[in-house]
Amino acid sequence: MPMQVLINLFIGVLWMFLQDDWSVLTFFSGYLFGLFVLFILRRYFSSKFYPITLLAVVQLFLLFIYELFVSSITVIRQVMRPRINVTPGIFTLETDLEGDLEVTLLALLLTLTPGSVVVEISSDSKKFYIHAMDIPESSDAVIRSTAKFEAAIKKVTRP
Repeated sequence: MPMQVLINLFIGVLWMFLQDDWSVLTFFSGYLFGLFVLFILRRYFSSKFYPITLLAVVQLFLLFIYELFVSSITVIRQVMRPRINVTPGIFTLETDLEGDLEVTLLALLLTLTPGSVVVEISSDSKKFYIHAMDIPESSDAVIRSTAKFEAAIKKVTRP
């Protein structure tokens, strides 16, 4: 992906030189032309077409922001009650992510979400031990939200 970005920037600058006009609009038109050229040549690159990866990164970021707000509101509701009625605990989450980058990214996203902390990761990186502030009787909601994170991470990191 970094090579594709550099090639696209190079085509944009080269376009400015060939047009003999040093403006943002000329660079932008060359950048768009570079995107078109890279789209045509995409099968010769080992990685995905980079705007698709950038779109996946933005989707992962928006998903994290959404989960951050939802869990923050849930934590605020729990704290503002006159009597705190929570059932904290540790549960196990199994994942099929591979590689240190994917596992670390999921652990960081889960830890940054209020109300949950990744306590430990198994040696084979397939099980997460997560401490949650309030574990519902059925942990389906937690598993669904982490499944969303897993799918978004796979879109970003895998070709």
